[in-house]
Amino acid sequence: MKLIILDRDGVINEDSANFIKSPDEWVPIPGSLEAIARLNHAGYRVVIATNQSGVGRGLFDLHTLNLIHRKMYRMAQEIGGSIDAVFFCPDVDEANPYRKPNPGMLMEIGKRLKCGLTGVPVVGDSARDIRAARAANARPLLVRTGKGVETLRRESAICANVEVFDDLATAADFVIARSG
Repeated sequence: MKLIILDRDGVINEDSANFIKSPDEWVPIPGSLEAIARLNHAGYRVVIATNQSGVGRGLFDLHTLNLIHRKMYRMAQEIGGSIDAVFFCPDVDEANPYRKPNPGMLMEIGKRLKCGLTGVPVVGDSARDIRAARAANARPLLVRTGKGVETLRRESAICANVEVFDDLATAADFVIARSG
């Protein structure tokens, strides 16, 4: 099975310092949904792993989070893409093993899909995405969208030996080309 794991905010959709709290606030980054469709057509299963502490902070509820994800699924399907699953951690507590940068959410994806994560690309825009991927023995890829440029500037040591791409579209093209 070919698998790719994507962070959501800042990778697939525009990020917000005030959180994405409604379907109306969820706006795809240009080319991101098309990238998901290209990954699918190349045989990849696409799974999302996202911290959603806005739920734990009381900024929005699980029903609203599901509506946001329903919009994401629908928009991807409209252009021929498919997202296999969304894993999320609503907790604010950094000690939660499922909250990135901890690897629990990624490990759960591997467990549920019955596959190892060694070398599986994990595309993110933050140091916590890189740390979680490394801790799960997956392959971190960083995009410059979302918090990516700031992550490169502030976390240069964490970003060492991590491949960096302008956006999900260029990262997807790279992953597809490497998979032969």
